[in-house]
Amino acid sequence: MTLPDWYHQMRCALDEKLGLEVLEISPERTVGRMPVEGNTQPVGYWHGGATCVLAESLGSLAATAHALPKGRIALGVDINATHHRAARSGWITGVATALALGGRVATYEVVLTDDHDHRIATARISCQLVDHTGVRR
Repeated sequence: MTLPDWYHQMRCALDEKLGLEVLEISPERTVGRMPVEGNTQPVGYWHGGATCVLAESLGSLAATAHALPKGRIALGVDINATHHRAARSGWITGVATALALGGRVATYEVVLTDDHDHRIATARISCQLVDHTGVRR
């Protein structure tokens, strides 16, 4: 799948550092993945912070896809995650699915799975949609 042109301008240093690969972007569903290697706790398991980064990144990209046609951008305002299972190797894939696509707020459920399709974590992220001109740079 071809990613939208605006996505390439939104990549950041954290995406590169953690190895985020975005595979699909739409307002309804956004998919990406990160390697376990390099994103672990000191004891070698997938880090909970990496869970939140992956979920926030995918939910924010999906919300941005929803917001841009309205001249807005998406800013994360709430995230929570429940960890179900540990991972020590391979890739973690996240799928952000829209729960609510409003004019000012978009909310997503993000399901993270390992290479064996075992659910690693479930997260929920809400983004506020703000006028692009109102954002300080």
